Amino acid sequence: MQEQIVIYTDGGSRGNPGPAALGAAVGAPINKGYSKYLGKKTNNEAEYEAVIFALEKLRATLGKKQCETLKVTFKMDSDLAVQQLSDKWKIEGKTIIPLFVKIHNLRLDFGAIEFRHIPREENKEADALVNQELDKHAHEGGLFQL
Repeated sequence: MQEQIVIYTDGGSRGNPGPAALGAAVGAPINKGYSKYLGKKTNNEAEYEAVIFALEKLRATLGKKQCETLKVTFKMDSDLAVQQLSDKWKIEGKTIIPLFVKIHNLRLDFGAIEFRHIPREENKEADALVNQELDKHAHEGGLFQL
């Protein structure tokens, strides 16, 4: 039986582009929330960066051997990112293509990866992580607090 893990991710920027951050709420067996300030990015870039961060964190925490048999389900409120990462929609943004390629290459280290779109209301933990990180960096670059 394949081990499964669910990860809620979110990325956001205040301004588009603007100061951006990512959030990842990783389920069992890790059960931990992560956030990271990204600097100036678009919302879509931050969404992709959240997936990259989560995959790299999983690989570093669990080890490549365990990841090879792992089924990862990403739950995201960005329909655009979900559709693109599921190979249903074309990617046209010059800044998104290298992020997509990085995710594609990271996917090779995992048993299976699925991307599911969820309503924003179901992604509160990852969203809160993004906003906490943005608030911490509000003094940088004239970023305002919400």
